[in-house]
Amino acid sequence: MSTWHWVRHGPTHQKAFTGWRDVPADLSDVAALARLNAVLPEGALLVASDLTRASATADALAVAGRTRLPDEPALREFDFGAWDGQTFDTIAARWPDLSRAYWEDPGPHSPPEGESWNAAAARVEAAVAALEAAHPGATFIAVAHIGTILTQYARAAGLSPLDAIAQNIAPLSVTTLRRAPPEVLRVNHAA
Repeated sequence: MSTWHWVRHGPTHQKAFTGWRDVPADLSDVAALARLNAVLPEGALLVASDLTRASATADALAVAGRTRLPDEPALREFDFGAWDGQTFDTIAARWPDLSRAYWEDPGPHSPPEGESWNAAAARVEAAVAALEAAHPGATFIAVAHIGTILTQYARAAGLSPLDAIAQNIAPLSVTTLRRAPPEVLRVNHAA
């Protein structure tokens, strides 16, 4: 039985949708990183999305005998397509019907040139399953993004996408899940 410690990357201070745009994380709060390191297991396998904000955060956690695996592109944030870099207000004004549908029924709806919750969840699920198959029974620390983490939280908690998106996942927080049987051990734990 694998245990996953999902860590949201460090803050980006973005005020717009940030999906596959590669923006850096602010990792200047060394005390927060030290507290985070202290609550994460030693000797775990450490993997991250290939976006800079997640990869750099994982690099900061590569201590305590943790084995750093190669970055995994399938752990990226949702692809927001034409919405990436746009503010919520701009999106609501330009795509009012789609914007409303995206938030009120998030599973099947996708931004123009982007992906839906369902597509992102399938992408992440395949990557997680492949990592577990390659490392049976391992303890993982996965540094990723709010959407990525929420797909796995929804799976473990048996929630719909609509119910899952209400959960806050703060930067540098830990969400610990087991996959078989699905179990939520902690959500949005700030160290």
